[in-house]
Formats: sequence, C-alpha cells, structure tokens
Amino acid sequence: MGNKFALRARSDLLAGVNTFDRHLLREWLQILGLVLVATCGLLLVQVMYDDFRALREGGARGLEQWRYFLVTMPSFLTVVLPLALLVSLIFTLGKLHRANELTAMRVAGVGFGRMMAPVWVVGILACGLSWWLNATVVPWSVEESRALKDGLEFRRQAKTMPPDRIGAVNSVGFDNPSARRMWFFNRYSKGTQRGYGVSVSELDAKRRETTRLVAGQAWYDETRAGWMFKDGRELTFSIETGELTASVPFEEKFKASYREDPQLMLLIDRRPTDLSFHELGRLRDYFEPTANPKGVPYAVRYFQLIATTLGPLIVIAIAIPFSVTGVRVNPAVGVSKSIGLFLLYYVMANLASSLATKEVVAPDVAAWLPNIGMTALATWLFARLR
Repeated sequence: MGNKFALRARSDLLAGVNTFDRHLLREWLQILGLVLVATCGLLLVQVMYDDFRALREGGARGLEQWRYFLVTMPSFLTVVLPLALLVSLIFTLGKLHRANELTAMRVAGVGFGRMMAPVWVVGILACGLSWWLNATVVPWSVEESRALKDGLEFRRQAKTMPPDRIGAVNSVGFDNPSARRMWFFNRYSKGTQRGYGVSVSELDAKRRETTRLVAGQAWYDETRAGWMFKDGRELTFSIETGELTASVPFEEKFKASYREDPQLMLLIDRRPTDLSFHELGRLRDYFEPTANPKGVPYAVRYFQLIATTLGPLIVIAIAIPFSVTGVRVNPAVGVSKSIGLFLLYYVMANLASSLATKEVVAPDVAAWLPNIGMTALATWLFARLR
C-alpha cells in the first residue's frame, strides 16, 4: 500500500514538470553551478592571498594550511549564494529571451507565473539553505577558522614569549549592569586563559562602588563554575563618602557568584563582520537591556543575517522581470547589470546601518530596509512586465 502511494505521488510530481521546466532548470542549474565554483575559487584565492603569509609564519605546513582554507570557505557561502543566483538567472533567462523561447511559451498561452514556477521552487529551497548556513555552517566556519589561526599564532609566540604573554589582549574592560559589576584586566592571555592585573568593582543600585577585588591573576574555573583570584586584596569603600574603610589581603579567593564568561568579554570591540551569528546574538543580548549605542552595529549585523534568509526570493523577483524585458542583447550585458544591482544593495545596506548608528531607526528595521528597497524595485519591474 505504501509503495503504491509513493509511486502515485512520484508520478503526480513528474506530471507537473513539463519539458520546458526541465529545460529551464537544466540551463539554469548548469550556469548556477559554474558561477558558484568560479566565485568560490576567487574567494579561495583571496583567502590564500590574505592569510598565506600569516599561516606560514605561524608554522602551518601542507595539510594545516589546506584545512584552514577549507574551513574558512563556508563562511562566504551566504554572500556567494545570492550573487550566484542573480548572475546565473539573469544570464539564463536573458539567453532564453534572446532565443525567443520565452516568447514562444507566452504565445502558446503559458503565463510567466507557470513558466517561472520551478525557479520559485528552487528559490524557496535556497531560502532554507541560507537559513541552515547562517544558523549552523557559517558560525562553525567563522569560529573554527579563528581557532585554527589563533592556535598557530599561539604556537609561534610560545617559541619566544612567556606563557602569560601568549595570545595577550591588553586593556580588557567589561561592564555587567545586571550583576552590578565592572571588570578590568591589564592583560588577558588566551594561551593561559587567565587575566593579569585584575580589578573587579561591585556597585550599588546607584552605581556607587562598595567593594573592589584587585589581584595579580584571575581565571574562570569551569569545574566549580566561578572565578578564582590569586595574590590580591579585597577593598571596602564607604558608600556615602567613597573612602576606603577596609583592605584585606588574600592568597586565593574563589567567587562562586561571579559567572561572567571570559569569551564574551573578549568579543567586545571586535568587528561585527568578524563574528559568527551566535556570537552576534550573545553581544546583542548583552547590550540590549541597557540600550547601549555600542551594541547597535552588532544588532544590525545580527538582523542582517536573518534578513538574508529571504535574499534568494528577492533576487529571483528582481531577476525575472529584469531579464525578460527590453531588447534582446547579449546575456553578458545582463550579468554586468546584476553587478550594479548588488552595488545598489550594498549602498542601501550601508545607509541603513548609518541610520541605525545615529538612532534614527531601530537595528531590526535597518537590517530589513535594503530588502524592502529591493522588494519595491522588484514590484516595480513586475508592474512594467505586465
């Protein structure tokens, strides 16, 4: 019974796919594959050019270098996919339009909606692929490639530097308003996972300092889920006057109530484009309760990655009317026009980010503005098509 149902469903599906559908998909997917391979190849060359010297200086050889390149490549897929869809679809539809194949189908009574149905199906599948890439593959690629590069750098530094200087980040500050604590490290070593020259101030509701821990070293103890401080002193202050009232030295002090994540501390001040989707989400959650303007670029980037999920459908909505109207010129002309469309999108994205930074619009609105603009363009092109 199950086999009969499956065969019937398969026959119904095949019956809905006519000769033109197969022809269109064959022509388009071939070009799409070529564009994806060519674009990924160019990006691989760019990554090799940018990072080859640093990898060599870090001691990477042979398989280590290729592993880094292969791990890095997926982080570009969400950028490459919409571009490849637009270029390949404009090229393919322009070619069919020039050969009068689309005109013949319309004369036969087939509307654009039916002709482009397989294209829309591929677009919906591409949206699902974009979401999977943004939520799973790209975050892994960004974080893993950074870890590989840092590991090589730590290995190189270990030959000439003491352990506490390996992967050192200077002047690390972190404010935790919900816990009423402010942290500062003179230096935090990624190699030892310890902070040096540590100061932690506890504040009251009016953000007046009540106590301060100063220590030579501090590190997060994952086993005990808290922070350990070594070779330090605990200072107590008068809330009203701010005067020092007590100073108690200690060799080691464990604070189970201190749960701040050192990885989150190190993410602050990184460029939004260098962070993964999950890391952007953490920073957005950190900055959002206090409405800190410093968190706006991270929030915009976070919502932009979500907005790009619908990018394939918007690309298709622009490419269809853009390709099948006007004079029948060489398809390469359409490809050059697609580059102009991406430049337009880039300008709109930068303008929206600027508006969000100036607090003219909310970060989530700024992230969707370029998509709204391109959707308006697609609507106008479809209106002309009719």
